[in-house]
Amino acid sequence: MISPAIPENELDRLESLHQLNILDSLPEEAYDTITELASYICDTPIAVINIIDSERNWFKSAFGTDLAGSSRDVSFCGHTILEPTVLLEVPNASKDARFKDNPFVTSETPINYYAGVSLLDYKGLPMGTLCVYDSNEHQLNEKQKTALKALGKQVEILLETRRKNNVLENLKRELDDNNKILREFASTVSHDLKMPLANMILTADILKVKYSGSMDEEGLNYINYLKQSGLTLSDYINGLLDHYANNKADIGKVEEFFLNDMLEDIIDLLQIAENCEINLPDNNLKIVGNTAAIGQIFMNLLSNSLKYNNQERIIIEIDCTENRDFFNFTISDNGIGIPEGKQSGIFDLFTTVAEKDRRGKKGHGIGLSTVKNIVESLGGSINLTSKEHEGTCFEFSIKRYNKLD
Repeated sequence: MISPAIPENELDRLESLHQLNILDSLPEEAYDTITELASYICDTPIAVINIIDSERNWFKSAFGTDLAGSSRDVSFCGHTILEPTVLLEVPNASKDARFKDNPFVTSETPINYYAGVSLLDYKGLPMGTLCVYDSNEHQLNEKQKTALKALGKQVEILLETRRKNNVLENLKRELDDNNKILREFASTVSHDLKMPLANMILTADILKVKYSGSMDEEGLNYINYLKQSGLTLSDYINGLLDHYANNKADIGKVEEFFLNDMLEDIIDLLQIAENCEINLPDNNLKIVGNTAAIGQIFMNLLSNSLKYNNQERIIIEIDCTENRDFFNFTISDNGIGIPEGKQSGIFDLFTTVAEKDRRGKKGHGIGLSTVKNIVESLGGSINLTSKEHEGTCFEFSIKRYNKLD
C-alpha cells in the first residue's frame, strides 16, 4: 500500500476548508440526494461526499454505508486530490500497487472498485471528493464519468454557497456587535453630557439676566451664541438617545385611539404658525397600535415638513387608508423637496436633506433614521417620492392589530 502524499498547497487548502465550517456538521438533504444519484448513475452500491481534513476523511454524506469516515493515510480520496482536475478510477484495487494492501481492500467486505472527482473551492483547491465504491471490479462508461463530474460540480456549488453564507453570518455578527457597542457608547456619552449641557444653558441664562446691564451688545451676542450652541447640542444628544432607544420599539404596548385626535395633540405640541395649513384625513380612523411609537413617527415627519419648507404658506396633507393587514399613511408637503441623488440614503443615520432648515439651523440626520427603525419594528415599511423645490411625500405602513392584547 502507498499512503497518499500531502499536496504542496496543503496549508492553503486546510485554511480554505476550515472557513467552510463543515466538518462534523449535521446531515443535509441536498448532499444526501447527490450521493444517492451518484450511486444510481454509476451503478455502485456506495457513494460518498468526502471532506479531507489534515488527518482524516469525514463523510458529509454517505449512501450505502454506515461508515462516517476513515483515516487519511489509508484513503483512496487522498490520492484523488493530488491531481484535482482528473477523475481517478481504480477498476480493481487488489491489483493496484497503491491499494492492494489497504485495510479496506483486504477486509471481509472488501472495496475493489473506486472512482472519485475532487471538489474544488473558488481558488481551485480541493476540499474533498465525490466518490463511488463497489466490492466488485467495475468500470464507468463515458456518460457515467460525465455525470459523476457534473454531480461533483453541484456539490461544489453547495460548498461555496455555504462559504458565502458563513461570511455573511460573520459579517452580520460583527455588525450586530459593533452596533451594540455603538448603542452603549452613544447612550453612555449622551447621558453623561446632558447634565453639563443643562448647566451650561442655565448658566448662560443667569449671566444674561444678572450681567446684561454691564455688557455691551457683543458680550450679549456671545452669551446668546453660547446658549444656542448648548441647545443645538442638546437636541443632537436627544436625537441620538431617541434613535437608539427606538431601535426596537416595544410593539407589545398597544391601545385603541383615533388618528385625528393624536394628530391634533401633536400639532398643538409643534406650535404651528398661522402661515401653515395642515389638512387631516377626512376619515378619523380608529387604530389599535402603539400610540407613542406612531406619534413619534408623525412628530418627526411633520417637524421635517415644517423645517424644510421655504414657501410663504406651508401646506401639509395627511391621509390614511386601511386594509386587512396594514394601516397605510401618507404625509405630503410643498417644501424644498429632496434631490434625487440623496433620496436613496435619506434614511441612513447622519444623512441630512439640506445644509440648513427654515430657521437657518443645520440638521443632524437622526430623525428619519429613527423613523425608519420605528416603522420597521412595527412590522411596516417606509418610502418617499420627492421633487426638488416642489415637495415631498412620505408613505409608511404599520402592521394592523385587530384587537387589544
